Amino acid sequence: MAAAAGVALLRGRSYADVPAPRDVPGAVPESLIAQARFPDGFLWGTATASYQVEGAWNADGKGESIWDRFTHTPGKVRGGVTGDVACDQYHRYEQDIALAKRLNQKSQRFSISWPRIQPSGTGAPNMKGLDHYSRFVDTLLAAGIRPWCTMYHWDLPQALEDRGGWPNRELANYFADYAGILAKHLGDRITVWAPFNMPWAIAFMGYAAGAAPPCRTSFSDFLKAAHTLALAQAGAHRAVKAASPKATFGSAYEMAPAYPKTNSDEDRAAAARYHAMNNVFFLEAATHGRYPKAFVGEPPYDVMGFKAGDETLLRAPLDWVGFHFYTRRIVSDASKEQFVHGGSFSGTEIENNSPGGRDPYTRFRAAMPTEGPLTDAGLEVWPRGMYDLVTQISREYDHPTIEITESGCGYLDGPDEEQNGRIPDGRRIQWYREVLAELARAIADGARVRAFHAWTLLDNFQWAEGYTERYGLIYTDFRNQQRTVKDSGLWYGRVAASNRLDV
Repeated sequence: MAAAAGVALLRGRSYADVPAPRDVPGAVPESLIAQARFPDGFLWGTATASYQVEGAWNADGKGESIWDRFTHTPGKVRGGVTGDVACDQYHRYEQDIALAKRLNQKSQRFSISWPRIQPSGTGAPNMKGLDHYSRFVDTLLAAGIRPWCTMYHWDLPQALEDRGGWPNRELANYFADYAGILAKHLGDRITVWAPFNMPWAIAFMGYAAGAAPPCRTSFSDFLKAAHTLALAQAGAHRAVKAASPKATFGSAYEMAPAYPKTNSDEDRAAAARYHAMNNVFFLEAATHGRYPKAFVGEPPYDVMGFKAGDETLLRAPLDWVGFHFYTRRIVSDASKEQFVHGGSFSGTEIENNSPGGRDPYTRFRAAMPTEGPLTDAGLEVWPRGMYDLVTQISREYDHPTIEITESGCGYLDGPDEEQNGRIPDGRRIQWYREVLAELARAIADGARVRAFHAWTLLDNFQWAEGYTERYGLIYTDFRNQQRTVKDSGLWYGRVAASNRLDV
């Protein structure tokens, strides 16, 4: 009802509330937005993550995850909240899928909680957990929505962290076993799989910067974790392909276009190292069985725990390449400085680097600029970055099939009582209009992009920021779990139905 009322209310005036400012750096010309078109069959969708939406943190035999442990520790999450309930999607998924269908969505990227399937991370599967996801997938298919599965979106079973976490090479085999279980039980209906969400962030934020659980601050643990994740990526590829002949296997990497701070050779080389480490480290491993030139000097293979024969184990020929886009980075060289202790992360993912760069191996300094406007979540709005990133990956990897696995913006707009609860989030609409116009331009220039997933379907638990950031196309009232489609969601639904932005 909310969606239908909103459509009637918005026709003819959807984004007029926030006209595109022409004096804003990086703004996209209105003419480019008006002419943007997407190909027939383009898949419009949204993305979610298990811990951020499901709740039911200890229901039906689910084991404890590292995020359960983290949020239950006082002082870790803004506002002292947890994801114990979140959006309660574990119990309300039918309602949310019905809303997605109403908004003309054709693809839903979701993740499966590993401790729901294997409470301790190993051993026989918990059938109640598998049954839940089986029903979830069936409901998506009945709604005409493609189920797109991320096997791991950060919620590691705490029992595996107690065994050493991702720096422990044995986790690569445990993860392959878990991937095989998923493909065996769900591979008859799920054909689109990715092993990890943002594997670089899993390694660096969890084991080097200490910004996410398990909150370690060891650069050697970071490198070990990165190597284990790359091995696990390939092991999952083999397990899924063996269990499900229908399976296609890709990725959900975090990426940000990297621009050198100056035109000096040093800064340009630093930007190349950023791209190698943050954007394509795991893509290069899967494609070529090697790591890219991300380091100053020789790769620290001894620290990573690299063994003879790992070149073969790392290979995982991807059927398509998936990556996120949010904003850009400006990168400068720090290799000539004395390294002190490295970078850290704030809630807006800005990398604050001390002398010597972010870490002792890559030796660059990366920053999010503020030339363009900032979202309420603190990220710079720079739509051109979408075009630059998509065309760069297309050029470097021989024009693969690409899926945008996440892209979105955080704004805190809420219900307007004077407009009967309507949520006029025109800034979010304008963000998507400009970013999608740049994506359409990349497609027109030859990029083979087949899908775009907005982050996110509905406002959710936003990690350490708790409930203080809202990225959803649907407003969640966390007091009573009421859902209200925002103006942006209604607009996105019309885009999905027409493959154009001037709707």
